[in-house]
Amino acid sequence: MSLKHAILGLLDLRPMTGYDLKKTFDDTAQHFWAADRSQIYRTLGTLNAEGLLDEHVIPQRSRPARHEYRLTEAGSAELDAWLRSPAPAELPREAFLTRIYFAGRAEDPKLVRALVEERRALVRQRLTAFQALETPTTTYAERLRALTLRNGIMHLEAELSWLDELEEAL
Repeated sequence: MSLKHAILGLLDLRPMTGYDLKKTFDDTAQHFWAADRSQIYRTLGTLNAEGLLDEHVIPQRSRPARHEYRLTEAGSAELDAWLRSPAPAELPREAFLTRIYFAGRAEDPKLVRALVEERRALVRQRLTAFQALETPTTTYAERLRALTLRNGIMHLEAELSWLDELEEAL
């Protein structure tokens, strides 16, 4: 998946500024996609230049103007085409697992335990954040979004279980 399509999808929900998009990523999509502010603004510029977005400048009194983006017909068509295209195989990259894989070279069980505890704290923090995002759903689209969040929660719960298993094995 590309950031381009994630942004088109979020803008399909409602018009947003770059700031709004960053906040929306952090508040709703962090369980499957992350983007920093500079990536978002760079991609917005590209999408706008490609004619996939309309930019509306909204003047404000004592603040800089807001640049709000909306999907164009071409942007909507691009999102639809992407949704209907085959999903590419995505290979995982896990820095934590790579560290565990090679940690045996240190021959230091304390190092592995420290890595596990650090990871456990991170996973618990993310799990709490994801659980806080759970809300009742009524529409089909809301249920699909809730189910992607549930996927993220289940992955984190499974990782906590695996971390327990790893610790027991040590």
